[in-house]
Amino acid sequence: MGADSKKPSIALIGTGLMGAPMGRRILASDFNLTAWNRTPSKAKVLEEYGATVATSPAEAVQQADIVIFVLEDGRAVDAVLRQALPAIQQTALVIDMSSTRQSEAIALAEMLSERGISFMDAPVSGGVLGAEAGTLAIMAGGSDADFEMAREVFAAMGRPTLVGPVGSGQLAKLCNQMIVGGTLAIVAEALVLARAGGADPVAVRAALRGGFAESRILEVHGQRMLDRTFQAGGKVSSQLKDLDNALYAAASTGLTLPLAALTAEQFRTLLPEWAVADQSAILLGIEKLNKLKSGS
Repeated sequence: MGADSKKPSIALIGTGLMGAPMGRRILASDFNLTAWNRTPSKAKVLEEYGATVATSPAEAVQQADIVIFVLEDGRAVDAVLRQALPAIQQTALVIDMSSTRQSEAIALAEMLSERGISFMDAPVSGGVLGAEAGTLAIMAGGSDADFEMAREVFAAMGRPTLVGPVGSGQLAKLCNQMIVGGTLAIVAEALVLARAGGADPVAVRAALRGGFAESRILEVHGQRMLDRTFQAGGKVSSQLKDLDNALYAAASTGLTLPLAALTAEQFRTLLPEWAVADQSAILLGIEKLNKLKSGS
């Protein structure tokens, strides 16, 4: 499938758990894409789908109309962006689809603005499964004009929504992660209670499906808890980072978020043993707190 030369050329910086399937969706929509990753083998997996693999961030971005970052955190984005910055075209649009702090997004926008380069923050929700299916929820912060420029490439990856000016995308993602983290914790507690009280947790989850307790978390992560399969999609460490960033954002506006704080502390108890486990491993923390044997 050949790329459409009329579409903007894309540089993808970061091809890990999320970046690689996002890159495949972009390529499937006939965009020219150049990929870079700190570990070259992770970028090379996109070659068979039509990507060009760069040897440095600067090489990746030099011909790009849109530069997309999908990295671990704000510090990583800042460090790699500084390496790439001299090679980014002034007419390019830089989009950070990583999960960072709102303040970090605003700082990146200011740094790029000094060079006349546009910026959007557009973190996503939906996990690896959503990235593979092209059904990610994309929360974009930026101008109307930049959103229109990015709309087609966003549509290749999922459902984009412009939620406000730069920084608003990260704020929306933090709101998302507060809901996800809190729901993960309460689903884990409910399944532990069901089992400890003598009910069948499998049957209890089935009974809850379709009622007011129904959620994507109960559907996907509830099943992972029952199956005790904790291979990472979204990691415990990433969920905790997002919750801590949400609390940081709250503190900067003078807010107190008691449930988010409690949820963050529960995830913190999973470190370091389960740091890279799937976030549904919150179940293990609840079991440990109650001195329950695994699966008993």
